Amino acid sequence: MEYLDLQLIHALRIDGRAPLRRIASVLDVSDQMVARHYARLRETAGLRVVGRLNPRPVGQTVWLLRLRCVPSAALGLARALAEREDTRWVRLASGGTEIICHLVAAGADDADRDALLLDRIPAARRVLSINAHRLLRMFKGGPSSWDGPAWVLGRPALDRAQRDALASGFPPPTTWTAPVELSEFDHALVAALGRDGRASHAALAVEVRRHESTVRRRIAQLRGAGALFFDLEVDERPLGNPTATTMWMSVRPAYLAATGAALAEHPEVAYAAATTGRTNLYATVLCAGDEALYDYLADRIGALPGIDAVETAPVIRTVKRVGAVGRGGR
Repeated sequence: MEYLDLQLIHALRIDGRAPLRRIASVLDVSDQMVARHYARLRETAGLRVVGRLNPRPVGQTVWLLRLRCVPSAALGLARALAEREDTRWVRLASGGTEIICHLVAAGADDADRDALLLDRIPAARRVLSINAHRLLRMFKGGPSSWDGPAWVLGRPALDRAQRDALASGFPPPTTWTAPVELSEFDHALVAALGRDGRASHAALAVEVRRHESTVRRRIAQLRGAGALFFDLEVDERPLGNPTATTMWMSVRPAYLAATGAALAEHPEVAYAAATTGRTNLYATVLCAGDEALYDYLADRIGALPGIDAVETAPVIRTVKRVGAVGRGGR
């Protein structure tokens, strides 16, 4: 990967709907060069922008599921979970004996979630155990800041001035108004953005059968309320094939906020959140290899106060990311 590729990925993570011309201006390169690199990343790294609802402002809850399975059954169950509209980041870990995924529930009384957790998964004969952790606070990932593919460089691909120039103005959690009431039009619009987060307002207007100005205005309103953000999907393998590892940490409550904030500053961390359960802090880290992962655990994690225990689970396959399951081998 060229340095410009890493910069482009970081730029789109900051604002997935930023025009390529604007990104080119911030990176001080030609529009044509950015367009070529963008097209190549879409082809070789599966890069795409996905519109997503931010759970808390729309009254949703997120559960982190950890299923221990008989190895022969894990892939089939992971694929079945990936087919569901309410799952994100379905992964096989721990040598194929464990499935980790996010489940988005509409609310506290979500019947479909309860049926999945209480009936369907337990009924699977080869599921050995189930742990469900409710996400309480996100420190990194989702709508919050991410440093792009920083594991390649050991630092963000864009400097502070470039990041500020591309900032989308997404509101901080303290300003989110909850719950945001969503109409049928909103759901149709979000579904269209979930298929292509960079679709033009004109194309979206045709798909949802509304005027272009209505579509433009509603996207701005949802983003301004913190209800809608744009995530970036990209295959890490062409970016150096980092070692992806999930971490389950037990942190003393008095240190939980500070430890989560510290993890959010680490370029190796792609996602970090406080959860319910015996382990109360979860993170996904990306390192250049086993030696880099060892150094990170020994030096960076080991230096954080308040952590009583750390369990790691190497990811061996990502079955689903944030969007719909790919078809035709993608």
